[in-house]
Amino acid sequence: MDTRPVNVHEALASFDDAYSPRIVARMNDYDVRIAHTLGEHVWHAHDDTDEFFLVLDGRFDIALRDADGTESTVLLHKGDTFVVPRGTEHKPSSPGGSILMFEPSGTSSTGDRHDGEIPAHVDSTTGRALG
Repeated sequence: MDTRPVNVHEALASFDDAYSPRIVARMNDYDVRIAHTLGEHVWHAHDDTDEFFLVLDGRFDIALRDADGTESTVLLHKGDTFVVPRGTEHKPSSPGGSILMFEPSGTSSTGDRHDGEIPAHVDSTTGRALG
């Protein structure tokens, strides 16, 4: 286990890719991930896990789709947290910012299922190492 601290601002400065989460720590069976955000993600859902977001900088919006197809959007700003419940279809978007996420290790950034093609600027990954 790595016992050195990680400064999230320095870690964010080490890469530029949007929607390409980097793993900054592991806790039990969870990854602590950071990512830059810009543009639209893809509609997706995580069938077996909730997804925690903390906005570190900028704005981060999450469109949510209920089982009946009704859509709503949560607008998040620096310092805001939000949990997308398991199984809830959601589509993040951002005019620019950065986020921190808690997810079980191995969770795909594009979910267990997603709508349509994954945009070229969205990295479908289970997280990348820093550096």
